[in-house]
Amino acid sequence: MLGRLYENQNCSAARTLELVGERWSLLILRDAMFGNFTRFSQFQKSLGIATNILAKRLDDFVTAGLMERRQPGATGEQADYLLTQKGQALKPVIIALTAWGDKWVQPGPVVFESNFDGQPVELQLRRAGGDEEVAIADVVARQR
Repeated sequence: MLGRLYENQNCSAARTLELVGERWSLLILRDAMFGNFTRFSQFQKSLGIATNILAKRLDDFVTAGLMERRQPGATGEQADYLLTQKGQALKPVIIALTAWGDKWVQPGPVVFESNFDGQPVELQLRRAGGDEEVAIADVVARQR
């Protein structure tokens, strides 16, 4: 059985799961990315997550550099949790998981579009430095 950490795994996917693999983590990030949520209360209301778990996840994201916490300007206001560039770079992961779920589980209520022209977007596998698409069956993993 796997523990909370994947210390014996020499794998980037395992190290990433240490940051975002806990229950609720990707949904919090999804709401920050696509719902523009920044406040604790927004995340809590959207997800119905226990406040202690949400606080822990947000603190962990700040510690990992996925979000930054900005203190409120006025007394009594909530802090803002803003995605960093590192956090925003997980956007393709959310898009890929959603596309997989739409195809293999059940279509969901959202589609991803370009903010520029409203056209649908999709993730594709391409050869590095080129435009040639690569079939998923042709992708293998090799040691560096």
